[in-house]
Amino acid sequence: MIFTTFIRWAAGIAAVLALAGAPMAARAQDEVPFVTTPDNVTLAMLQLAGVTASDFVIDLGSGDGRIVITAARRFGARGLGVELDPELVARSRANAQAAGVAERVAFRVQDLFQTELTAAQVITMYLLPEVNLQLRPRLLALAPGTRIVSHDWDMGDWLPDRSLTLDAPDKTIGREKRSTVHLWVVPAQVQGLWCAAGASLAITQRFQTFSATLSVAGEVAPVAVFDGRVGADALHAGSDALSAPITLRLSGDALWLSRSQGAAARLQGRRFSRAGAQGCG
Repeated sequence: MIFTTFIRWAAGIAAVLALAGAPMAARAQDEVPFVTTPDNVTLAMLQLAGVTASDFVIDLGSGDGRIVITAARRFGARGLGVELDPELVARSRANAQAAGVAERVAFRVQDLFQTELTAAQVITMYLLPEVNLQLRPRLLALAPGTRIVSHDWDMGDWLPDRSLTLDAPDKTIGREKRSTVHLWVVPAQVQGLWCAAGASLAITQRFQTFSATLSVAGEVAPVAVFDGRVGADALHAGSDALSAPITLRLSGDALWLSRSQGAAARLQGRRFSRAGAQGCG
């Protein structure tokens, strides 16, 4: 991954745009010299994301193309790198040709904010924290299960699912020759009220964590109140999916109570659908 085109937001312009209600697409970008990500960090990013031959990887700010090329050469993946500098894009294409993976990767001179991301199973980036935060709404809107890997910088209060710190003796910036790699898996969006025959499930979601209240019609006290984590297709009470006392599986527009214990056991197998405007009848 290349820390190319470190995107700096012009504070004065941003303030004027915000006050004027201008669309977020209007952004000021300054180019600065790129910094290459050490090869061991590049490999760690792809391994943390679990890249396979069935994945399409998009690298935002792809520089000389090494992360996309490595994904194709080492893991058989396909990929796209987007970069503002035409010379770096030309170099990336030449590097891909030399590596024998030109048929599986592409590179474009393109603004990362104008890049369509929905085709990706994995997105990699080495961007400034404020740029990560500007991208965050688009990333959260991607298909559940999409993996996002960032070198060094996080996503604010959207905490990573996993982080890895490793030695990076070839790193050319910073005093400490170490890098941190963060992984996020886009969670399913389950916020709101869900209804089943004679039962309801109210879910409050914050990124990949949730709190839920399971109730039965006609009973004053909830059947169960529980917290847990949201994955790509399931909700598990507690952080350990293997031992979670309650598991809800997401299938299309329905949540199935596939595992339950205690008072909630009587509702196991119940199917919940999103409530309409009138709530649960």
